[in-house]
Amino acid sequence: MKFVEKDELYPLLFDPIYVDIVWGGNLLSEHLKRNIPKTVVPIGESWEISDREGAESVVSNGPMKGISIRDLINHYEKALVGNVFQGGRFPLLVKLIDAGKRLSLQVHPDERACEKTKGAQPKTEMWYVIASKPGAKIIAGLKSTCTQRRFIDSIHSSEIENCLQVFTSVPGDAFFISAGRVHAIGGGSLLLEIQQNSNTTYRISDWGRLGSDGNPRELHVEKALDCVNFTDRTSPRIAGVSGFSDHNRKFPIINRCPFFRVDDLRLAERWPDSTDGNSFHLITAVNNPVTITRYDISVKVDKGATCMIPASFGDYSIIVEEGKETTVIRTTL
Repeated sequence: MKFVEKDELYPLLFDPIYVDIVWGGNLLSEHLKRNIPKTVVPIGESWEISDREGAESVVSNGPMKGISIRDLINHYEKALVGNVFQGGRFPLLVKLIDAGKRLSLQVHPDERACEKTKGAQPKTEMWYVIASKPGAKIIAGLKSTCTQRRFIDSIHSSEIENCLQVFTSVPGDAFFISAGRVHAIGGGSLLLEIQQNSNTTYRISDWGRLGSDGNPRELHVEKALDCVNFTDRTSPRIAGVSGFSDHNRKFPIINRCPFFRVDDLRLAERWPDSTDGNSFHLITAVNNPVTITRYDISVKVDKGATCMIPASFGDYSIIVEEGKETTVIRTTL
């Protein structure tokens, strides 16, 4: 392994980690033109930046190509992650969700619920719709008319669907999925998911589906019910931006979450930016490729890919193709 000096850190790209899941789709290949591994079970997730045990992202560009994110964090610590970093693993997990079929109805625990289950980790997340097929839906949150008793009584029947908020999946829309909020993704959506670094999910219903082994997948109803926030009836949808502009615009998507902040940048020209040492920047190119530049450094970010700007990197620019309004999602702590 060859680490560069801290003042030589550069924008980092990582090899995706593909996960085959029974509900996987084909938008990673059709929409993003990725060369997806051929598996019997379709690919459902691409872990773009991951620091999980057994799933550690590896750098794909520059002199540190081949080094894992785990080794990067151990070596650079706050210079990479930011002054808010208190040690441990990278705080976020960045995924692309390619839903060919409807995901299970599920919920994630918060800190309180995790105290009751050994090994559980809290998980709040947000989704940004990159692409969707006609009729695709997003399921998130309980209807105001659904009581706790009605929800519990409906878990094992199709009546459960009448308890849930359902939205049309529209590119540019985002959804905030706080821990405790029941949710599912309908078939036909490609989403960017920003989440706490956790893989704790409790399935409430899998809609009667069988797993790749021919058996029903495990449900976790008792644990799930202990996590569901039955007082939360707010809408999780954050409407996307409409209209074209010949100048740069910034729209906050998530700005009051303690775990991450997310902005939607609509760029018509060069976007100057800077990391101030407090946090890295994650730059996701949504609809067109972009280039991250600073002096003699230039890193191309393909459509759908995410680039990590180290916290100590300082001034940089996002360069877009002339004449194309380009959507970029910027994530920080």
